[in-house]
Amino acid sequence: MNIPVTTLNNGVEMPMLGLGVYAPSHNSEVQQAVEWALEAGCRLIDTASAYGNERQVADALQATNLPRNEVFITTKVWNDDQGYDRTLRAFERSLERLRIDVVDLYLIHWPVQEHRRDTWKALEKIYADGRARAIGVSNYYQAHLDELFEQANVTPAVNQFEFSPYCYLPDVLDYCRQKNIKPEGYAPLVRGEKQNDPRLVAIAEKYGKSTYQLLVRWSLQHDVITIPKSVKKERIQANFDVLDFEISEEDMATMNTFYDNTRVAPDPRDIP
Repeated sequence: MNIPVTTLNNGVEMPMLGLGVYAPSHNSEVQQAVEWALEAGCRLIDTASAYGNERQVADALQATNLPRNEVFITTKVWNDDQGYDRTLRAFERSLERLRIDVVDLYLIHWPVQEHRRDTWKALEKIYADGRARAIGVSNYYQAHLDELFEQANVTPAVNQFEFSPYCYLPDVLDYCRQKNIKPEGYAPLVRGEKQNDPRLVAIAEKYGKSTYQLLVRWSLQHDVITIPKSVKKERIQANFDVLDFEISEEDMATMNTFYDNTRVAPDPRDIP
């Protein structure tokens, strides 16, 4: 399976489709899930210190014996660890748990108002030191990015935020593109909340795909890096089996109208 790759604003290549491993009640299953995903052709694993499973990701990488440079690993600094010195320490702990010397992408997990400026300075240092191949942010909308650009010496390579037809904000995508930041979407499957939406079911049936596969494909067709999460083998395989069909322009336009602000995470617009 040839998963498409995108080139970030600093020339680093990143797979467009990967596995998210936010699974707080299933962390014991994360290693197996990562192994299954890698077996299915996945080469992007998205973890975070807050998920408590960086070690399981490392164990899976070791078990599969894939060369380190073949798997793109993202991790993130959690809210409690933000601030300049604390971020640098948190980053070292993440590398230790992941058993790697360099992470492919390091993100600020949420824009914590009182610390995010210093946290970005720490990420710029990590990047300058060659410890992260790319740095970026997560859950940032325009106001947070405007503030970051007042001080940033490095443009974030990626902005990861919740992305599905139900929280589709075209202006956020447009802003990222204007600033040469690659959008990455998490929770494309809305944690199953919309799997039986009759509008979604009707479109999925046209393509002989599940509603989950349709949601992953919709995100990819918006040119957004997409990281569906699952710990079930069949579901993981199905989430990667989305490269053999294309949603028509008409159906994309219809799905773009499903916005109702359904989210599995807080709305970044509520963060000052």
